[in-house]
Amino acid sequence: MSFQAYLDTIKTKTGKGPDDFKALAVAKGLTGPDVKAGAVLAWLKEDYGLGHGHGMAIYSILKTAGAPKASVENRLGRLFAGGKAVWRGTLDQLLAKLAEAGAAVELSPTEGYVGLLRGGRKFAILSPAAGHLDIGLKRAGEPFTPRFVAAGTWNAMVTHRVRLAGEAELDAELLDWLLRAYEERG
Repeated sequence: MSFQAYLDTIKTKTGKGPDDFKALAVAKGLTGPDVKAGAVLAWLKEDYGLGHGHGMAIYSILKTAGAPKASVENRLGRLFAGGKAVWRGTLDQLLAKLAEAGAAVELSPTEGYVGLLRGGRKFAILSPAAGHLDIGLKRAGEPFTPRFVAAGTWNAMVTHRVRLAGEAELDAELLDWLLRAYEERG
């Protein structure tokens, strides 16, 4: 189950989202880096009937509440570290090509991928690995091809996936698909 799925289930069960739990936890003194999981889990179980997994999802949010968020550049640095560093140049090249075409792309890096957004709406993701770069695109209704395959269970946020084995595969066809996904989010 994804982290977001945990949060969705919690919202359905309790009617409360992460911001609600943050406010409630602040009032109880249960936020910040020193908060203990046991105290939070006991509170969530007693007051909201949440089990261990769902309680830990809320705990992870409360533990970082108030902590400064790492900059986009720092998060990109962590994502493209080690064997994945070879793909940072490809990301930069891709962003430059999209900008040349008039696309104002925002970046939203996570631990496993960087989201490409237009107006806060995700249109693609890039997930680096040591030996390849996966690119997922939101292109609902677009047929799959041998190159642009169904994303399937790889990532439910996108419809298509293409895997690059080298920077040379960042070509006009891929740029066209990315620009179309970008336009569709407008």
